[in-house]
Amino acid sequence: FRAWEKGAKVLVADPRKNQIAEFAHLYVQHKPGTDVALLNGMMKVILDQGLEDMAFIKKYTEDYEAFKNLIEAVDLDEVSVITGVSVEDITNLALSYAKGDKASILFCMGITQHTTGVDNVKSLANLSMLTGSIGKPGTGVNPLRGQNNVQGACDMGGLPNVYTGYQPVTLDGANKKFADAWGVKELPSKIGLTILEMMDGIEKDEVKALWIMGENPVVSDPDADHVVEALEKLELLIVQDIFLTPTAKLADVVLPGVSFAEKDGTFSNTERRVLRVRKAIEPVGEARQDWEIIQDISNRFGYAMAYDSPEDIFKEIAELTPSYAGITYERLEGPGIQWPCPSLEHPGTPFLHNGGNFTRGKGLFHAIDYKPPAEVVDEDYPFWMTTGRVYAHYHTGTMTRNSKALDFEVSEGFMEINPSDARSLDLSDGHRVKIASRRGEIETRIMITDRVEEGVVFMPFHFEEANVNKLTNTAVDPIAKIPELKVCAVKLEKVK
Repeated sequence: FRAWEKGAKVLVADPRKNQIAEFAHLYVQHKPGTDVALLNGMMKVILDQGLEDMAFIKKYTEDYEAFKNLIEAVDLDEVSVITGVSVEDITNLALSYAKGDKASILFCMGITQHTTGVDNVKSLANLSMLTGSIGKPGTGVNPLRGQNNVQGACDMGGLPNVYTGYQPVTLDGANKKFADAWGVKELPSKIGLTILEMMDGIEKDEVKALWIMGENPVVSDPDADHVVEALEKLELLIVQDIFLTPTAKLADVVLPGVSFAEKDGTFSNTERRVLRVRKAIEPVGEARQDWEIIQDISNRFGYAMAYDSPEDIFKEIAELTPSYAGITYERLEGPGIQWPCPSLEHPGTPFLHNGGNFTRGKGLFHAIDYKPPAEVVDEDYPFWMTTGRVYAHYHTGTMTRNSKALDFEVSEGFMEINPSDARSLDLSDGHRVKIASRRGEIETRIMITDRVEEGVVFMPFHFEEANVNKLTNTAVDPIAKIPELKVCAVKLEKVK
């Protein structure tokens, strides 16, 4: 908003007219799951108008010709049909971005939670490199993480394929380094399971127990009825959380962790900035620091851990993680440090790919064609459904719905529907409807609004009692394995 007040142009593309769109200089409302088509259309306009940055492309990128050949074959009229956006708006969007002195792309889960999520992000990178809008202040492709330490959790290896600092588990050198540091003979070099693969593994009797920390898959994961069936089949379910979530209610053992206000340590935010977090209050009731719980259970299993404090753990992180190597608690006094910070003398890295210096050497263009969503509308399921959040709540509402002030703002689930669709179904504001997909059905009240186009409905994913993820699709991106939570086909029926 500060940038907007200073005259920056704000361009928004979203299937749902969100709050930021109200302030946009240009807003386009494309159909769910058509991001690649829209971006390819924009890049076609940029090439046709000669607005590509050839000096940047020649010096800092590779595989441009294959990308260019694909984009030159794009038909803007066809893109308009696929996306539902006029050729005029596609053109204006492209020109506004390409002609900007500095152009920055920001995206969230609306880009990633698709079977083409990786293609979507690569297409954003293509657009950024095409115009030279990367590697300098005010530019780049910037993912906004869902909460304050999602970045930090990933940095620390909270993924099935990497150790800290994104060091691959398949790399012999990384395996040996961590095995030596942790005093074990060897560590597995096999990539672990994603959450959905765990659920399938339970069904196949390949997974017998789960220890879930700070996660609420009963509400957050697609095809939620299947998730409940899987969790109920486990021989042992342990849940570590700060509230008794719907997932925790299924657990054999509940371990009470602490909230942000009760913990010491560091958070890493969406701009890779590592910041100190300091305990404001003592843990409430029987709650304990998460690292202490893990350490105690590890010791009882027979693997000795003897950390004295979060700082003690952070020192080990710095020793084993090149991008954190120069960060210490002393250096974190103040505004924090942005990784990579490879040495104590290094000031940190405010923005990546400085001056076109890409981590891999040169920026790689990808020739990416549009692919439709895994599930499309038909006569039986004629409405596109997309999901998202409302301003008062995070994710499954574990914290925000336990805040009276925030829950007062939005206290129950709902479905947004276009006025024309509401009339055709004889629905009025506040009516209850049954929404069904190929996986399940739920009931909720409707909100009639022009925030969504005809043929599209929207539901927030915060509400257990109107759990939209009973409807969503488990189809995943083939590379990132993220499920297609942002688009599926549904049918609607008025509740008598």
